[in-house]
Amino acid sequence: MSDLEIPFRVGQAFDVHVFSADPDRVLVLGGIAFPGERGLKGHSDADVIAHVCTDALLSASGLGDIGQMFPDADPALADADSVGLLRLAAEAVRAAGWSPGNVACSVVLDRPALAPVKSAMESKLSAAVGAPVSVTGRRTEGVGALGRGEGVAAWAVALVAR
Repeated sequence: MSDLEIPFRVGQAFDVHVFSADPDRVLVLGGIAFPGERGLKGHSDADVIAHVCTDALLSASGLGDIGQMFPDADPALADADSVGLLRLAAEAVRAAGWSPGNVACSVVLDRPALAPVKSAMESKLSAAVGAPVSVTGRRTEGVGALGRGEGVAAWAVALVAR
């Protein structure tokens, strides 16, 4: 069976970002800014949730990964809005003949609490993808590097269909 005959595909992704030492760096997760929280280190706005959703969609559609589509060596992408990059990736998925079905993301961090902004995150991400995006938060209970507050990790799975 060729790729053209496969009616749907699934992609999965993982990403992790360490916290930045820059006190002016704002934490952005799922397109939502968290003023007063330590920001994540990265070339763009370091939105680990948007990044992992992008990677899962690109993986599902056979379009490589976020680093290939949006290289961190590109100065034009410095401090880029990662939800905007997610939107561009979703457009590329459609141009390749696939339609995003949904994306499910799980993010691991102890703070900040995501529950108060979960709906806003899902709305922003879903609008960028053009399909439902769900976000679930998990706490580390103080275990490991993430529990010590060294960074944030996220996993995502995406479904695309012809």
